[in-house]
Amino acid sequence: MPDQAIAIEGLSKRFGAIVALDDINLQVARGTVFGLLGPNGAGKTTAVRILTTIIRPDSGRAFVLGHDVVREAGTVRCRIGLAGQSAAVDGNLTGRENLRLIGRLTHYPRRDIPPRANELLRRFGLADAADRLVRTYSGGMRRRLDLAAALVHRPEVVFLDEPTTGLDPQGRLQMWAVIRELIAEGTTVLLTTQYLEEADRLASHLVVIDRGKIIAEGTPADLKARLGSTIVEVQLGDENQVAQAKAMLSHVNVESEGNSVRFSTSDGARPLVETLCSLEDAGLKLSNLTVREPSLDDAFLALTGERAGGDEPGGDAAA
Repeated sequence: MPDQAIAIEGLSKRFGAIVALDDINLQVARGTVFGLLGPNGAGKTTAVRILTTIIRPDSGRAFVLGHDVVREAGTVRCRIGLAGQSAAVDGNLTGRENLRLIGRLTHYPRRDIPPRANELLRRFGLADAADRLVRTYSGGMRRRLDLAAALVHRPEVVFLDEPTTGLDPQGRLQMWAVIRELIAEGTTVLLTTQYLEEADRLASHLVVIDRGKIIAEGTPADLKARLGSTIVEVQLGDENQVAQAKAMLSHVNVESEGNSVRFSTSDGARPLVETLCSLEDAGLKLSNLTVREPSLDDAFLALTGERAGGDEPGGDAAA
């Protein structure tokens, strides 16, 4: 597996009656951002926990940089970085002390730890708070420090489990810039996220997991292309009209949310105009109309039947 940073073969994991992963197979190329998507409880965090040696699979095998995550767990840990869903930094230490401690724990060259810590504090906008106790940090600051801690020892593979949850828009953009820098340096990033715009912008390849199984795989463009060329959203007067519109649109894949219906078409403008005229002729009140290209959120909704969302605190295994 010389070109693969991560390889999973027939991976399965159960928690009692819950099947968290069911015979998963996937490969992640070196030096790429790989997006792992899925609704709550899909199995994303379980996969990350297995790949980072926190838990063991029930069956199957997983390799990181060619090393078996069960038989060579110690070697794997030395070569990866992990930022989980909850910040794991020590509130009784300063930001600078946290990063220096991580440097010592990961056996980073001792003389290089102080400048590396300073570099990361600047990179994540924490230089002014470097010598404050972390328990005085805001949630977003703790999140950024946790991400910095995952990078102290310059890992070859970084696992980011919903890395921008809790960050403001500026913090998200800052994190996206850091991820792009990591890729430019040759680092491999496995990313789980509840922000589909994030996956669309960053990931070169995506896998969608639902109920422990892979249900779709491809580039963001591949997944969006499955929906046709145009998404039409029509807002109607009330829920009764929504039900009537869905009955009239039974020849297409139609979804509803509140007083709106949404459907896709790849047949050009004329059938679209005819459909809208038919709705109006039936006495339906079209209060708003939006025509746009498919988004990754549309693809996710079509594949899983629900909007994207983060896993519950403590991980999706219990969901």
